[in-house]
Amino acid sequence: MTKWLETHLPKMVLAPSFIAVLVFVYGFIAWTAWVSLTRSRLLPKYEIDGFIQYERLFASPRWDTAMNNLFIFGALFIIIAMVLGLLLAILLDQKIRTEGMIRTIYLYPMALSMIVTGTAWKWILNPGLGIQATVRSWGFETFSFDWLVNPDYAIYTIVLAAVWQSSGFVMALFLAGLRSVDEEIIKAAQVDGIPTWRIYSAIIIPSMGPIFMSAFIVLAHLAIKSFDLVIALTGGGPGYATDLPATYMYAMAFSRGDIGQAASSAMIMMLVVFTIVVPYLYSELRAKND
Repeated sequence: MTKWLETHLPKMVLAPSFIAVLVFVYGFIAWTAWVSLTRSRLLPKYEIDGFIQYERLFASPRWDTAMNNLFIFGALFIIIAMVLGLLLAILLDQKIRTEGMIRTIYLYPMALSMIVTGTAWKWILNPGLGIQATVRSWGFETFSFDWLVNPDYAIYTIVLAAVWQSSGFVMALFLAGLRSVDEEIIKAAQVDGIPTWRIYSAIIIPSMGPIFMSAFIVLAHLAIKSFDLVIALTGGGPGYATDLPATYMYAMAFSRGDIGQAASSAMIMMLVVFTIVVPYLYSELRAKND
């Protein structure tokens, strides 16, 4: 009996979690995929009717806006966060006296939820309360910074808030990578008279390829599933100016009562995630096997 328990007790302990994941994650993914192939509206239907929901989705101007916004937001967010995180990591790698303070300042936003970040930036960027009102109170009456309410620039306010939230995380990743580089290589390059900037650009940074890829995957995932930040900061507006696929899916499911559209948009989002993650996992597994 004791031997039987030693063999099967771990399986018995893990079984409830495994079943819960199987049902509430993969089961609902399968259910969503099924519903996306039906004519479901307010209530789900289960008769397969082809790709009509996807045809409606790709014909929707709001979905086009959401995807365009995702491209703009994702590209700017990933590039700026990675560049800023790398520069901060290089600065801290110089072992300056204020390293602890700077690290705390830039890591602090990670402790905040996206809802808090969005709310704070909504106050900061509000033309009647934030930066614009403050600068005008200093006597600069013509100063204007109305991105939050300007449909042409509102998406960039999402970029600002997201970069502020995530650049500290990227900095921590890159700093760990910089500190893991063999110091003997750096010392040998310094003895040869190679300038510091050249050491970083030609030796250290090229050796951090896996860390760059990991940071890219994490940031891309955050960009694709961004919802709470948009809801707290702009609510998807003005109009649909800051709509993203996640907010589109939420609106279709809970505001418009169109479950079929919500399901089809969710499957497209999952497909985008797969196109990013699967090649990365394949390359990692292939590298380990080699």
